[in-house]
Amino acid sequence: MPLGREGKLWSYTIQRFRPKTPPYAGPEAFSPWVVAYVELPGETIVEARLVDVAFEDVAIGMSLRLVQAPLDPDAADPVLIPAFAPAGHAV
Repeated sequence: MPLGREGKLWSYTIQRFRPKTPPYAGPEAFSPWVVAYVELPGETIVEARLVDVAFEDVAIGMSLRLVQAPLDPDAADPVLIPAFAPAGHAV
């Protein structure tokens, strides 16, 4: 079942430690990221990374849109993962 591509930030946390491998298959050099819980209106709440926003600018209720983001931006052939970014933010 397809889900909506836009929603609101319902809750979040900052992932400040490297997850265990497996299942995490990201880079060895770890950088913290925002784990977002996004409410898709009338559907459900999904978990994904929040990208293209500084930690201090994250706010509950902010409008978000679905994007693709590299798991490891420095990889020669990056794997893309689903993520959310602030709505209206240029890619």
